[in-house]
Amino acid sequence: MPLYGTALLAGCHLLGIFLGELLGRLLGVPANVGGVGIAMLLLIAVRWHGHARGWLAPRSEEGVKYWAALYIPVVIAMAAQQNVLKALSGGPMVVLAAVLAVLACTSIAAWINRHEPAAAAPVAEIS
Repeated sequence: MPLYGTALLAGCHLLGIFLGELLGRLLGVPANVGGVGIAMLLLIAVRWHGHARGWLAPRSEEGVKYWAALYIPVVIAMAAQQNVLKALSGGPMVVLAAVLAVLACTSIAAWINRHEPAAAAPVAEIS
């Protein structure tokens, strides 16, 4: 079975990891800061722009939707491995970075939802 959208997922993941490492270095944290979350936002943006401009084939778009749905459990599993108490003992910069990341992600998600192309009418459920 071909997995459409896998190349886009891989590209977004690599770029997200790179940007997370870069953000960590800029903040003085010797770790990847939000790389997986950045990759998820990139994947959403690529799907949105590809759909809006018509260059993303329908099968590839469905594949990207599939990978985006799987990405959430991956992020949760990776976050479960983090040591929150140790991170909080790092000082106020860690808390500030976390709050800013949540605000940025919430703002971006709200903006994407407002500008998302209209979806097709829902299909009636069969009971």
